[in-house]
Amino acid sequence: MDLSILVAYRYLFATVSLAPFAFFLERKIRPRLTLNILMQTFFCALFGGTLTQHFYLTSIKLTSATFTAAMANLVPAVTFVLAIVFRLENLRINKRSGQAKLLGTLVGIFGAMVLTFFKGKELQFLPGVDLLKPQSNAGVRMASLQHHSSSQVLGSIFAVGSCLCYSIWLIIQAKLSKAYPCHYSSTALMCLMGSIQAVVFAFCMGSKREQWRMDFGIRLVSVTYSGVVGSGLIVSLLAWCVKKKGPVYASVFNPLMLVIVAIFGSLLLNEKLYIGSVIGALLIVVGLYFVLWGKGKEGETAEEKVEELPKKREAIEVVVERSSTKLQCAGAPRHACPAEKLGEKTESNNEDEEKGICNS
Repeated sequence: MDLSILVAYRYLFATVSLAPFAFFLERKIRPRLTLNILMQTFFCALFGGTLTQHFYLTSIKLTSATFTAAMANLVPAVTFVLAIVFRLENLRINKRSGQAKLLGTLVGIFGAMVLTFFKGKELQFLPGVDLLKPQSNAGVRMASLQHHSSSQVLGSIFAVGSCLCYSIWLIIQAKLSKAYPCHYSSTALMCLMGSIQAVVFAFCMGSKREQWRMDFGIRLVSVTYSGVVGSGLIVSLLAWCVKKKGPVYASVFNPLMLVIVAIFGSLLLNEKLYIGSVIGALLIVVGLYFVLWGKGKEGETAEEKVEELPKKREAIEVVVERSSTKLQCAGAPRHACPAEKLGEKTESNNEDEEKGICNS
C-alpha cells in the first residue's frame, strides 16, 4: 500500500472513532468555532499529521526503523528550543529548576542514542517468543542492506524534517488547547483535516483507484490500530497533556518509546537485549526524573506567588481605606467627620478610666 494512502486511511479511522466522543461528551461545553481556531487546527493537521507521518514513513523506507526511531529522539531538544523562542517555556538557567530541565533533556537524548547505537554484551536472562517467521526477519535484514548512501542521506533529511514538524505541532497545539479546550473535538477536527490533506496529497502523487481497496487482513488491522489508537487516543492524550504541563513536558517522554520497544522486542520478537540497551534506558529514566523535578519546582514557585497575591491586596485595601477616610475628614466640618468623633469618644473613655483608677 502506498504511504500517502496509508496516512489517509489512518486519519479517516481516527476521525470516525473520535466523532462520537466529541459529540456526546463535549456538546454542552464546546466553544464556538472561529476562523482563528480553524486556522490553528488546519496547521496542527498539516504539521502534526500529514507532514510528520509522510516524512517519518519515507525515512523508514529509505533508511531503517531503528535509525528513524533514533532520530525521533531529537524531538525534546527541538521542542525545548521552540518553546523558549515562542515564550511558552522559561529556561531560567540561573535557577535549579531551569538547570534540571536542561540537564534532563540532554541526558534523555544521550541515553536514547546510547540505547540505539551502543550494544555491548548480550543479556540472556528472559525467555523470548518469536511471533515473526525467520524468513520475514531475514527478508528485513536483506532489505536493510540494500540501502545506498544517497538514500541514507535523503532518509536522514526526512527524519529531521519529521522531528521539526512534530515539534512545531506541539507548539501550535499548546496555543490551540487554550483557545479551544475540548480535546476530543479538536483532535477529531484535526484528524478530519489531516485525512482531507492526505487524500489530496495521495491523488497529487498519482495514486490509482485500485490501491485504495482495503481487504480483510493485516492491512486493515494495522490501519485500524494506527488510526484508533495511534492518532485517536494518543493525540487526544497528548493534547490534554500539552494543556496541563506544556509542550516540553509532553515531548520529554518521547525517548521512553525506545525503552518499551527494546523490552517488548526481546520478549515477543526474540530480539537480542544488550547492556547498551539497559544503560540507555537508565539514562532516559534519569533524564525524565530531572525534567519532572524541575517542572515540579516551577509549579511550587507559581503556587507560592498565587498565595501571596491576596495578602498584598488586603494590605493595599487597608491603606486605601485609611487615606480615603483622611481625605473625607479634611474636606468636611469637624462635627461631621465620623473618624474624629470616634477618636474623641475613645479619648474621653480613656480619660474616664484613668479618673476611676485614681479615685480608687
